[in-house]
Amino acid sequence: MDTDTLWNSLPVPALIIDGNDVIEDANSAAEAFLNASTKSLVGKPILDQLAIATNMEGAFERVRRDQGAMFINSVDVGTGSRAPAECNIQLSPIMHAREKLLMLMEPRKLADRMGKAQGVKSAARSAIGMAEMLAHEIKNPLAGITGAAQLLSMNLSSEDLELTDLIVAESRRIVALLEQVEQFGNLRPPEKKEVNVHDLLDRAQKSAELGFAAKMKITEDYDPSLPPTYVDPDQLMQVFLNLFKNAAQVADDDGGTIRIRTFYDHGLRLRRSDGTGNQLPLQVEIIDNGPGIPPEIIDQIFEPFVSGRENGTGLGLALVSKIISDHDGWVSVDSVPGKTVFRISLPVAPKEKE
Repeated sequence: MDTDTLWNSLPVPALIIDGNDVIEDANSAAEAFLNASTKSLVGKPILDQLAIATNMEGAFERVRRDQGAMFINSVDVGTGSRAPAECNIQLSPIMHAREKLLMLMEPRKLADRMGKAQGVKSAARSAIGMAEMLAHEIKNPLAGITGAAQLLSMNLSSEDLELTDLIVAESRRIVALLEQVEQFGNLRPPEKKEVNVHDLLDRAQKSAELGFAAKMKITEDYDPSLPPTYVDPDQLMQVFLNLFKNAAQVADDDGGTIRIRTFYDHGLRLRRSDGTGNQLPLQVEIIDNGPGIPPEIIDQIFEPFVSGRENGTGLGLALVSKIISDHDGWVSVDSVPGKTVFRISLPVAPKEKE
């Protein structure tokens, strides 16, 4: 069996990377994983083709320096054309070619994960479309029902008032859900401008502390040297508020803690649809100490109508994902009982916009 046959028989995606972190070769599994041919990949910087949630430039440097293998377990790897997949990565130096590296990526149950995600996405799109069509029609009669219940309550006994109060409360809850559906479906394109992300976080924090997160302790761990990003401030505010609200909703009755962390990471890039690279060095993490996301739904947590709470709508995190995607950013989550981390990765404001 020749070398080419062995190379393409490897069951996991494999890449050969030269001394400049440029792809020199890709096997058949890598072509399928990146949805690109070897011919189109060769000569392209590896970090323009993959978004990996760790400092890969530092990893490449260390493997070349030490001439020893490195294993990176359970890291999200995205291709820019589909959702990130959790992978185990192995980096190894190639004998007699000191600067070249072999990179193996083992997707963890990738086929099952992607199959489930596609089924959820298809069902969610259909449900969203149907809900959008019905939302306006349903809201009008609900307003009439609410008004009628309030009028009736003026001449009822205290026992009967409980029933009218229930009608009003449930009607308002349904209206709020329908408004979320409409917001998800009618989100306008972002109107981007240069923004200090810490200013937005401070505004979102104050709003949360005065409302739904009043019982929670919120702490900040900011990198004061972060440069400005280039986003729609109102939409990014909505992202932060949704993440704070998500943490507050899963906290216990005595409240919990939310830690806001910002930092700079040179190693994260996302490939655009035109094949060019998009660096996303500005990192914002919203960390809570709640019960965590159930493992059976974490792969679909950003899909509409997927929720870990009994009465959750599953639209808050879907809106977060949609807004960040519209900003050419990246959102990911890592969750275990007692610690859930949502990370938002954003670009730096371009120099011509400063």
